[in-house]
Amino acid sequence: MRVVILPTEKEASDFAADFIEKFITEKNDSVLGLATGSSVLLTYDAIIDKYNEGNLSFKNVISFNLDEYVGLEPNHKQSYRHYMSEKLFSHIDINENNIHIPECLDGDFESTCENYESKIKSHGGIDLQLLGVGSNGHIGFNEPTSSLNSRTRVKTLTKNTIANNARFFDASEPQPSIAITMGIGTIMDAKNILLLGLGQHKSKAVADLVEGPLSSFCPGSVLQYHENAIIVLDQLAASNLKLYDYYVHSEKMNVEYMA
Repeated sequence: MRVVILPTEKEASDFAADFIEKFITEKNDSVLGLATGSSVLLTYDAIIDKYNEGNLSFKNVISFNLDEYVGLEPNHKQSYRHYMSEKLFSHIDINENNIHIPECLDGDFESTCENYESKIKSHGGIDLQLLGVGSNGHIGFNEPTSSLNSRTRVKTLTKNTIANNARFFDASEPQPSIAITMGIGTIMDAKNILLLGLGQHKSKAVADLVEGPLSSFCPGSVLQYHENAIIVLDQLAASNLKLYDYYVHSEKMNVEYMA
């Protein structure tokens, strides 16, 4: 696991955007796993800037989103399909047919999940998976005690996750309590993983993820076992790391070596 600590959210997000740009430049038909939420917003902004500057094209890129709320119409302002359109897809040249987000309206969800897994495999698997981390250590909607070998499935959200997301919903509207999410096993199958942890409120989850024991109580801790996982943090999110100074020194040496 490579841990990159940068002073600010902006610098951490720019690092992630630069990494994604380099990745797509080297493999223009990359299969990307994409995330939603506040952690990736600045990264998407930076990616859009790169696209507008003519430095990046998504024409051949395939995307698979991590998750989606069950029961929300695709055009609902809090659906993740709407989020992705508003925050990224409508600003770049990605082919609509190459966008994959779980279908979560009434239906046979078991088949939906199996088909999602099959689609990922049919494209050769995910080349680069972008992640955030929840304050309780979840990745995707894989809540604490999720199976570390789970596949795409319907998952009940914890009260913590529902409370954290309540600010996005009007007080008068019902808030989803279940979602379809890629499983932890699905995420771990990605060839490369890039996780963003930003802000003081993520510092405990980050410490558990990076330095804690492997545990289903912190689903993100499974990334310790991934051979190509990069954890990108701002200083606040990294503030509880016991080996903070080592990670800074190690990354400095890594940059000098790559130069």
